[in-house]
Amino acid sequence: MPAQNAQVLFPVNVDGPFDYEVPYGMEIVPGDFVFAPIGQQMKLGVVWGLQPAEDGRSLKPLAQKKSCPSLPPIMLKFVDWTARYNCASPGMVLRMVMSSYKALEPSPVVTHFRPSGNTDLRLTAARQIILDKGGPFPARASEIAERAGVSAGVVRGFAEIGGLLAESLPVDQAFQIPDPDQEGLDLSAGQRDAAEKLIAIQKKPGFSVSLLDGVTGSGKTEVYFEAAAEALKQGGQVLVLVPEIALTQAGMKRFEARFGAVPAPWHSALGDAERRRVWREVASGRAKLVVGARSALYLPYPNLQLTVVDEEHDTSYKQEEGVIYNARDMAVVRAMLSKQSVILASATPTLESLVNARMGRYNHIVLPERPGAITLPDIDLVDLKDHPPEKGDFLSEPIIEAAWTALSRGEQAMFYLNRRGYAPLIICRHCGDKLKSPDTDSWLVEHKKTGRAICHQTGFSMRMPKVCPSCHAEDSLTSVGPGVERIAEEAARHFPEARIEILSSDTSGNPEMIRQRMARMEQGEIDILVGTQMVVKGHNFPNLTFVGVVDGDLSLVGGDPRAGERTYQTLVQVAGRAGRADKSGHALIQTHQPQHEALQALAAGDRERFIAAELSMREMLGLPPYGRLAGVVVSGPDVKRTEDLAHKFVSLAPRAEGIEILGPSEPPLARLRGRFRRRILIQANAGIDLSAYMRNWRQRMKVPSKYRLHVDIDPQSFM
Repeated sequence: MPAQNAQVLFPVNVDGPFDYEVPYGMEIVPGDFVFAPIGQQMKLGVVWGLQPAEDGRSLKPLAQKKSCPSLPPIMLKFVDWTARYNCASPGMVLRMVMSSYKALEPSPVVTHFRPSGNTDLRLTAARQIILDKGGPFPARASEIAERAGVSAGVVRGFAEIGGLLAESLPVDQAFQIPDPDQEGLDLSAGQRDAAEKLIAIQKKPGFSVSLLDGVTGSGKTEVYFEAAAEALKQGGQVLVLVPEIALTQAGMKRFEARFGAVPAPWHSALGDAERRRVWREVASGRAKLVVGARSALYLPYPNLQLTVVDEEHDTSYKQEEGVIYNARDMAVVRAMLSKQSVILASATPTLESLVNARMGRYNHIVLPERPGAITLPDIDLVDLKDHPPEKGDFLSEPIIEAAWTALSRGEQAMFYLNRRGYAPLIICRHCGDKLKSPDTDSWLVEHKKTGRAICHQTGFSMRMPKVCPSCHAEDSLTSVGPGVERIAEEAARHFPEARIEILSSDTSGNPEMIRQRMARMEQGEIDILVGTQMVVKGHNFPNLTFVGVVDGDLSLVGGDPRAGERTYQTLVQVAGRAGRADKSGHALIQTHQPQHEALQALAAGDRERFIAAELSMREMLGLPPYGRLAGVVVSGPDVKRTEDLAHKFVSLAPRAEGIEILGPSEPPLARLRGRFRRRILIQANAGIDLSAYMRNWRQRMKVPSKYRLHVDIDPQSFM
């Protein structure tokens, strides 16, 4: 074999692969994991390419090829594409892929025991109970002992005399194989028609994107299950992305009911052992059905046939730190690279997805109604100028009366406010100072239940002070504004007999606790649920008939150009929790801006009216989908140096037609975790390759140590 050089990419912050000599006799291909020297260390990397060795060029040799499956070629292309489009380091994208180093090793083995079938043994009472109650077999000695109520020593002693057979089995068991032929729920005519369209698309080879556009409660999940079943029949793998995996425990039951198997889960709360197991099973192709958060997109699927992005409009798909990317967009890219199918599902699709569908770039499959006699909830606005709450309260009389009506019928109510804690602001009545995080320009939020003041940006936490930290006045600190804890406290006064619980990320604990709370709500053990954004995403509460939105204007504030769209999406989703069974639903939205086009369209049930107005505004201003945006954040420990660096970066911008640069300016969070920040916004015409422009621009400036420059293509946050 002629001498070769290998390009090796390491999972570190580097711009590309390094060249190494391939030792004589070492057979490698792109995607192989290898150890190679980098600096004074020996690091694990991935072979990114091979080329003939150059005469006279001296390179360090590769040290060792790791004995494990290679990354599929599609993953190498996907890493490169992600890095190039998002102006990110390829090494950092590879780090997302190499999310479990332990998965590159064979599964650990452990001794399991099962009955030998030997009938010639004298069985004591303890040994008999092992056979009767110790199963299912095979199992570990500790598991058998716990079920049988004996010690592990008794189990091993039984094995020593031949009553049990010992065998070594891998700790990481394979996931159950989903059965695509298992029957699902009966579909309505509209659902069946949509499912057949998706199945027909899935049967065609090649790349396709389908927008499954269905009102809340229309059965989108059951419809895309049919497309998933078709992909499984073809022998492929299926990935279903969800905004927050912790909220989908009940949803996992729906997957199991449809396919007879629990999907492989992937999310940040998994322990090391489970991550190792999922990564290895996905890489081997044995995990056929995966349900995960956005990072599940970067698992090494060798045969991914279908990706479903559920609630495709959700901002949780945008990763804001490290490698900044939008998983919805990258799912479409991965499908394009591997010539597979994508389904984007939502009751409130993004305007970008809607325009793509209406222009024929995406298949547009519509579910305009709920199945059977189930109707969409009635939505009304409560003008807070006409119906102000009592002094010190936040629930208006119409919302209180509507909740009473639902409870009197034995039904459930929900109050929605996307603010955690008790109060979003703590202010001193004596000096007027607001409590802030010591290293961040964000207000501390009072959490009355725990007696702490917390920064939701950084996680900083301290006990609620007795005196003002600025003027030292005693008993001068007061809570301003409502959080969900305060709304629950007020609800308890209005509804003293009601069983009230809060659902927010601060109060919910681990995924199992969330699952239990959702189960209590579904079973009618909670009368009033007070929740944040967590209550919006995909829950189905059959007895919930009334939803009260405490502050319908909350997401309209600030400089976000998508504020109207996001307000409309959120309120449609939260109102859609009501009346999802055979009882009609009702939603009331408290607002100081009842004339806002998003709220007017919502109350009128006229989505097209809102879409037309919003698209007209976007087109006039050149905003997505009629233009492109990029954001840059320059940050550092010194405010003046940060400001100077931001201005210097702007001065280095390449000249180009159709691009406007705004800033640098001070963002709402001008200091975060002790670092001062300046933001630059870039607006470009739709036909411009903004990623290439930003890569060119970024390469023109070397950023000093301790300072950072982050590029965000298609920004979703402007904090």
